[in-house]
Amino acid sequence: MKKITKSKVVFLSTCPPTECGIATFTSDLVSAINNGFGDSIEPLFCDLTHNPKLSNGHFSLNPKDKDAYRTLANQINEDPSIKLVHIQHEFGLFGGTYGNYILNFLDTIKKPVAITFHSVIPNPDSELKSFVKLLTSYVKLIFVMTKKSQSILTEDYATENAKITYIPHGTHIVNYAEPSETKKKFNLENRTILSTFGLLSSGKNIETALKALPAIIEQTPNVLYLVIGKSHPNTIKNGTDDYREYLRNIVEMYNLNNHVEFIDRYLEINELLDYLKATDLYLFTSKDPNQAVSGTFSYAMSCACPMVATSIPHTREVLTPDTGIIVDIEAPEQFSEAVNSILANDVWRKSMAISAFQKTRESSWDNVAIKHMNTYNKHIDAFETIPFKHPTINLKHIKRLTTSLGIVQFSKISEPDMSSGYTLDDNARALIAMCMHYEQFKKSSDLSYIDTYLCFIERCQTDSGTFINYVDENNNEHIKNNYVNLEDSNARAIWALGTLISLKEHLPETMVNRAILCFLNSTQWMQNTLSPRAIGFVIKGSYLYYIGEQDKFAISIIEKLSQNLITKYDVNAIKSWKWFENYLTYANSILPEAMLYSYLATGKESYKRVAIESFDFLLSKMFINGHFKVISNQGWYKKDALPNDYGEQPIDVSYTIQTLRLFYKTFEDLRYKTKMQSAFNWFLGKNHLNQIMYNPNTGGCYDGLEKENVNLNQGAESTICYLIAQIIMEQRKAVSSGKIIHLRQKNISTHLKIS
Repeated sequence: MKKITKSKVVFLSTCPPTECGIATFTSDLVSAINNGFGDSIEPLFCDLTHNPKLSNGHFSLNPKDKDAYRTLANQINEDPSIKLVHIQHEFGLFGGTYGNYILNFLDTIKKPVAITFHSVIPNPDSELKSFVKLLTSYVKLIFVMTKKSQSILTEDYATENAKITYIPHGTHIVNYAEPSETKKKFNLENRTILSTFGLLSSGKNIETALKALPAIIEQTPNVLYLVIGKSHPNTIKNGTDDYREYLRNIVEMYNLNNHVEFIDRYLEINELLDYLKATDLYLFTSKDPNQAVSGTFSYAMSCACPMVATSIPHTREVLTPDTGIIVDIEAPEQFSEAVNSILANDVWRKSMAISAFQKTRESSWDNVAIKHMNTYNKHIDAFETIPFKHPTINLKHIKRLTTSLGIVQFSKISEPDMSSGYTLDDNARALIAMCMHYEQFKKSSDLSYIDTYLCFIERCQTDSGTFINYVDENNNEHIKNNYVNLEDSNARAIWALGTLISLKEHLPETMVNRAILCFLNSTQWMQNTLSPRAIGFVIKGSYLYYIGEQDKFAISIIEKLSQNLITKYDVNAIKSWKWFENYLTYANSILPEAMLYSYLATGKESYKRVAIESFDFLLSKMFINGHFKVISNQGWYKKDALPNDYGEQPIDVSYTIQTLRLFYKTFEDLRYKTKMQSAFNWFLGKNHLNQIMYNPNTGGCYDGLEKENVNLNQGAESTICYLIAQIIMEQRKAVSSGKIIHLRQKNISTHLKIS
């Protein structure tokens, strides 16, 4: 394969092991860019250090050496693969008045420059204003982390607004959990935990929280306040940490020894996040009224911490009554009153926690990386559109949702909701996904899950060969089976059984025979299917069964049902609406896919024509100006009406990818292959919110994309559909690289094995 030359971005910043907020920020951003775009982008560090050296392609700069700035710029200019320099700016990082040594670098550099302002000072004097205006005149892009910072730059510094992009401070994706679950790790089960974290300095104003504690303890005697983090290097003089000693004296004065714990070290990120997840209420105590942004505040919110926070621009912009309470700076009485009111109402506290968790999903580092890359692509001429890096397949959430009975239907965020019970729909999908995974990766551990899902399908089959759909958490048939139309769920079971049977060369014979028996028991009702989508699933399942068994009875089922679809198409299709119904709803692509399977089974040109016409029509409604958009579930898309927006679900993305794969393998038309990637990019963040739709920690997929937010519940349907799409893209990547070819040749030239 041709080696891909990566475009490089140099990040000028402090870097780990330096222990400071900007070093952590840059490291997290670089890591997220690598995770999302590392196949085509190579981020490089330029470390601000007093001991400069160049290593492993990275750069360094002594910020106090004025001449070093020009030397660095010339080094970067010599590398044609470097497309952008991104400066992380704080006034104290660079040498000279207001850090004006950086102007030597900007005078010399010939690459486009972006800058992130970590501090934006309001009401500047004339000297500061002139410097910032000069600084921004050199750069092509400006990033800020609050909307307030954006307005200060435009109003106080007369900065061109078109240059400025607001992207919130990044946060880590964590699995939601009640504090009680995480407290066990630290033996804190019997304590109510308050916490504050960050490098300790007088600006943190921890003394305000300490002075508020006596009134809090009076109401909640088991309170423990964790002050997490080592001291800022600037606070230690001649080996003496005056600020920490000052705080310890307050602890002694107020008799708080049993209620305050100083964790005097720099925590690795996973341990820090666990402490925050164990926190019942986070105290943000900063006393800087002009602090533009706080990473500690953002991280605490992302870990589902309800907040009591001092009033600074960042907290005023982000913190709303459903996530916390804002108090005045250096007001211990307000702190104690706010803390007591939240701790006195556990329902309110839990509601705040969930709201904080949901509100910060937009600012996950993965989403922040996407927003940065989108901005680079839009404004930097040297950049081409950067492709997403495909994530690693992760079965953790599907396995967590699966019990000995089957896969649970719903999830509360990432926690399986056992009370939601089980459905044939989800277990059929899960069987398909796990069969595909086993075919691709031959993991023996998959077999027990395949068996579980097959057992559930068998459990749901009735004496008449039909299936029930709903089973409660205690394995009882739900009353909904008596009044809900079950055609679609029954048909999905046929698709799932056909998938398993088509893989008879790979799976245990006893398992295949069970699936065949279950399939044959259903043949008495298959030809009477009426719902268009159910017809589509039965055709697909019957085709796959035929691939496995070469039983021509399956062809007769396909013929009968295909004629039903053709009739619906002839009745409804006109020049401007080539479709089977007068509306587009869910799982639309199964209809043209079924027609193409019918053509592959029979060779009839009329089936091929309808397949192509209807699919091209559907694609014209889902790919608008090169952008993929799912048919909204908000009222559906009706003939002779404008489509609704938003309400997009993963199931439709997955079905579209499955159909595109079949059409590409059948006709080898590259536009289908290109659209597969465009559709899959919806999961990776190429959607109207520019947010990832999967959780890389859990392996789960979010349930829906709404107008202004992502539905963070990770139910079985969405998670399985994402997995199916991901496996298809993994197969495509493997075939493209020449590693494997899964297309098996059969005796009948028109037949393709497509699971």
